Amino acid sequence: MMIPGERNLITDVAGLRVGNAADQALRSGVTVLTADRPFTAAVHVMGGAPGTRETDALAADKLVQGVDALVLSGGSAFGLDAASGVMAGLRAMGRGFQVGSQKVPIVPAAILFDLLNGGDKTWSESPYPALGARALATAGPVFDLGSTGAGTGATAGPLKGGLGSASFLLPSGLTVGALVAVNALGSVTVGDGPEFWAAPWEAGAEFGGRGMAQAAPPLLEAALPRALGESTTIAIVATDAQLTKAQAHRMAVAAHDGMARAILPSHTPLDGDLVFAAATGAHPLTDPLAQEMQLGHAAAICLARAIARGVHSATALPGDPVPSWQARFGSGR
Repeated sequence: MMIPGERNLITDVAGLRVGNAADQALRSGVTVLTADRPFTAAVHVMGGAPGTRETDALAADKLVQGVDALVLSGGSAFGLDAASGVMAGLRAMGRGFQVGSQKVPIVPAAILFDLLNGGDKTWSESPYPALGARALATAGPVFDLGSTGAGTGATAGPLKGGLGSASFLLPSGLTVGALVAVNALGSVTVGDGPEFWAAPWEAGAEFGGRGMAQAAPPLLEAALPRALGESTTIAIVATDAQLTKAQAHRMAVAAHDGMARAILPSHTPLDGDLVFAAATGAHPLTDPLAQEMQLGHAAAICLARAIARGVHSATALPGDPVPSWQARFGSGR
């Protein structure tokens, strides 16, 4: 039986906090995941058009063993500036990797493309450092889903995308959570109906309780409305287990299965699909091989659920290029 955590959010992993900042005129935003102390992180990219910052530092053979925050941002490559605002905020808190008398906050980031969603993108100075700083300042254990943070201007095939999250309590006592900004080329719903591809993994009615639909996967030709580089689903999966960077990387790899279960098609040459993994290290593994396998499987399930929740929670705005799930199908059965 699948048991979500108390909040059904990635922050059910104790010690993690998430903050969102959005600019509705811009129709873009930033989401930050942080913690009270540095945490182990890794990354795995499967899409063909990623946009990232500081991800090389996450490799198992690199010097830095912990990060201070992870950033998901809209704005395409401009959104990578959000990490600068987060770094400034963390530095003011005295956080960062110690180098002599200086501390350098370690803040890997990933971005999605939301520059053609009807928002005002005529800025003369990048708004993303300020959005990153605001998101960090609001970080806490409870946060909104849907059209907020990095999911503010996102789309997912024929519907609005959004920010989603979910959690899973394992029988071993470990907790796994997922956080995702869904801006996919593919669709998260089946055909022309309201049912989600992620329905087999739904906990209760967390994304409408519509159940499963009988439909064949769509042909790729039917799902190419966008040009090169306009799509990306960027995510974080997290656990309170004690993992090495190599073990965290394996969890990120496995979590991509959840993306493929929830979005059809996924990992295309036109998407920048990416998953960060984070581990707070609160609980040592007692059976490493078995528990690593369980963590990867749980991360995939959480990510599939989080993707559906993000789209289900999105809200409509005037001038949106596509409708929200709520506007098209409503929340009832």
